[in-house]
Amino acid sequence: MDCMWMRAVRGGWRTLFVILCLCELRSVTGQARYSIPEEQAEGSFVGNIARDLGLDVGRLVAGKARIITKGGRQYVDLKRDKGTLVIKERIDREELCGKTTPCSFNFNVILENPIQLYRVTVEVVDINDNSPSFPKPEIKMKIAESVTPGTRFSLAYAADSDVGINDIQKYALKLSDKFKLEVQNQQNGGKVIEMVLQKPLDRENEEIITLMLIATDGGEPHRSGTVRIQITVLDANDNAPVCTQPVYKVDVPENSAKGTLITTVSASDADAGVNGDVTYSTPHITDEAENMFEINTLTGEIKTIGKLDFEKSKSYVLNVHASDNGGYTDTCKVIINILDENDNVPTIELMSFSQSIPEDSPPGTTVAVFNVNDEDSEGNGVVKCSINDDVPFKIESSLTGYYTIVTENFLDRESVPEYNITITVTDQGSPPLSSSKNINVKISDVNDNPPKFHQSEYSKIVPENNSPGFSVFTVSASDADWGQNARVSYFLEEKEVHGVAVSSFVSVNAENGVIHAAKSFDYEQIKSFEFNITARDSGSPPLSSVVTVHMVIEDQNDNAPQVLYPVQTGSSVLAEMVPRSADVGYLVTKVVAVDVDCGQNAWLSYKVHKATDRALFEVGLHNGEIRTVRQVNDKDAVKQRLTVVVEDNGQPSRSATVIVNVAVADSFPQVLSEFTDFSMHDKEYNDKLTFYLVLALAVVSFLFITCLLLIISVKVYRWRQSRVLYHSNLPVIPYYPPRYSDTLGTGTLPHVYNYEVCRTTDSRKSDMKNMQAMSQSLVSVDGADADTTLEKQVSGNFSQMSTLQKPPNNDWRFNQGPRPGPSGPHMPYGTQIRWTPQSGTRAAGGPEVAMGTGPWPQPPTEAEQLQALMAAANVSEATGTLGPGTMGLSTRYSPQFTLQHVPDYRQNVYIPGSTATLTSNPQQQQQQQAMAQQAGQQALPPPQPGQPEPPKAAQTPASKKKSTKKEKK
Repeated sequence: MDCMWMRAVRGGWRTLFVILCLCELRSVTGQARYSIPEEQAEGSFVGNIARDLGLDVGRLVAGKARIITKGGRQYVDLKRDKGTLVIKERIDREELCGKTTPCSFNFNVILENPIQLYRVTVEVVDINDNSPSFPKPEIKMKIAESVTPGTRFSLAYAADSDVGINDIQKYALKLSDKFKLEVQNQQNGGKVIEMVLQKPLDRENEEIITLMLIATDGGEPHRSGTVRIQITVLDANDNAPVCTQPVYKVDVPENSAKGTLITTVSASDADAGVNGDVTYSTPHITDEAENMFEINTLTGEIKTIGKLDFEKSKSYVLNVHASDNGGYTDTCKVIINILDENDNVPTIELMSFSQSIPEDSPPGTTVAVFNVNDEDSEGNGVVKCSINDDVPFKIESSLTGYYTIVTENFLDRESVPEYNITITVTDQGSPPLSSSKNINVKISDVNDNPPKFHQSEYSKIVPENNSPGFSVFTVSASDADWGQNARVSYFLEEKEVHGVAVSSFVSVNAENGVIHAAKSFDYEQIKSFEFNITARDSGSPPLSSVVTVHMVIEDQNDNAPQVLYPVQTGSSVLAEMVPRSADVGYLVTKVVAVDVDCGQNAWLSYKVHKATDRALFEVGLHNGEIRTVRQVNDKDAVKQRLTVVVEDNGQPSRSATVIVNVAVADSFPQVLSEFTDFSMHDKEYNDKLTFYLVLALAVVSFLFITCLLLIISVKVYRWRQSRVLYHSNLPVIPYYPPRYSDTLGTGTLPHVYNYEVCRTTDSRKSDMKNMQAMSQSLVSVDGADADTTLEKQVSGNFSQMSTLQKPPNNDWRFNQGPRPGPSGPHMPYGTQIRWTPQSGTRAAGGPEVAMGTGPWPQPPTEAEQLQALMAAANVSEATGTLGPGTMGLSTRYSPQFTLQHVPDYRQNVYIPGSTATLTSNPQQQQQQQAMAQQAGQQALPPPQPGQPEPPKAAQTPASKKKSTKKEKK
């Protein structure tokens, strides 16, 4: 029978059972209970929570199922993808529960969306993994030999951390025939082990007796613990100590200070002397009690040495031994009850919390689930939970210690966008302790408010003749929602106005609600219209509202009066007849005019602008009636012409004119002949006016075209001239002016220089080079061979110019006064001056030339040099003599620049393109030749016969034509 019972216990931990708790609370669906053995390996299967709770695995994943535990350690883990519970950490039942049985721990499985709470209880089944153990490995006792059989001796009991069948089941005493062992069970579950003497002791035969006490549990396999008992037999002492009370009961409040006196144990011994002295001890005490209490061995006072905590242990039992020196003992029991005090503050643990809930959540929607725990007991552990009253939430109790915060009323984000909830928990101790926790709940927006216009309807007056696209006015709507739900767009509701779509009249900006006129309004066509504007938000689904807009067109004075009578026709002339016998105030006719405008713009006034006889007729200011002002007489002309102006009252005013022909006659034939001539005269006048207008238009057009062609021709001509000059291939005409020297010795330098001036018509550039001083033998003024000699000498000296012509030392300078210019007879530096149309003037030479300090302000241009040559030629032809002057250059150069500063071109002038050579008059030429010969004899060596003549100018077609013309002259 015992074997079958043991097998059932061993296989009981493998049995899985689930208890579903049929709970009707909103936030708690049920409970599950599992049983597992202790010391299971990590990852061991506990149970299928999804199947046992009737949940789908997908619900566990979607609801983010998780385990919430009280305390710090989590022994079980949840596999959401499989819906199973597994061991997360090794479980030691003795560490978890101690001697408490049954041993279990609880945790909660919580799911979200919606929030669901499940309580799971896991019972830990004990296995025989602990052996019995005694407090000390050896017990020493002293027993007098005079002790009579039947005397009882208390022994220390063993302890086993296991419970139930795995706890200590029996004790055995071995190696002795004089003692027997008796075990007594107590009401509190403890055991008293006593050793009873069966036979008398004889110290003389056996002074020390050794026994073995064995404690054995009931587990499989059996485990046991032993302790050795060493008994010393003493000499006779015939009185044993006796405790005053067999049992002491004491109530001690928890958190008592260290050293607090609990109680005093006392015992008496009838013996005298040393055998009557009693000592107190607690040989058989647990480790926990030993750390909490101590006993005075002489006085028996029991005091606290540790901190008492009701939540850890509610009572302690101490077995106090009173012993004398003769080996006699007595045992008394001290029961210490710990009194609970309100020393633990209630704690709030938030299990689940929704930080944001939609504003359309119905009453009863779960916002948060929290757990409240108070370690105190009885009234000190009873708590009351509450929240602040100014929020639309309430607390509901789900399970013991679990509370749910749910909505009590409907929410409105536009009124209150968020709430601060304060959870307050208070126990019923004295004084009561409390704690609080704050949570913030935001109300998420739902598109529950349509846009609202600032006005119930809009009315706007718009002047006619506005420009298309004109901004009329703005409609505005606001939405009490937030974010995308509050973004408002504006739309024009399609409808027809007088058979035309309203979108052809106005348009609305979808972003800002600005209404634009799609066309120019005309008051005469439409005076007012109305349309609807829809304001729609961007929520889902979108909400909208409609407002009516009344548009009134304001009249503008944009129409001139129209004359209905008299009718103006171009083919015939109508006339009103007035008899010569008409009196003053005679109604001649009435000008009838209308104005399609309205109001003041249609108020018309009439007045006479021109009349043949202003003193004869007048027009009514407001009725347009033309009446006679005086009596008609014979002197009044038959044909009377009145120009009547009809003007409205607008700003600015508009007017129309009408010509009224009045015939002052008594018979119709007379009137007919007069007005026929009048009509023909008007027709002829109109024809002439038309002719003159057409003629004026033709003349203006002709002048415009002529000016345009002239401008284009001038531009083309200038362009072609520039291209001809740039690409011309005309030959280079060299020109060699004679040397110029100061024969009187008044020059600043004694040397003579020749200047070579080369001009081209195609390159548009001018080069000027000064050569080295040449001897007089190279230049001949009159000889036939002079040209050939000069040409050879010059060509031979071109190659020597760069090497022979050296600039003087830089230390040599001219003063400002006597410094000669480039046109004088001497030039201190070899110089080349070039003029180009692109870059202006470039001077290469010494510093004096580059700085331009000579008397020439600028080098002469080609035109100016040619002008000087032509002037000399004209003067030579006309008079044969050149007088003093500047040869036409005085306008360009300073007054001091006279002929003495330039070479004397009057002696021999060559005109480019001509074979003619201009010379001065014979008298002046003879004087110059004499002076030249005298200077040549002084400065030049005698002439050599082999020297060539200077070159002659080559004839060109132009020069031939020019010479022919001169011969004809």
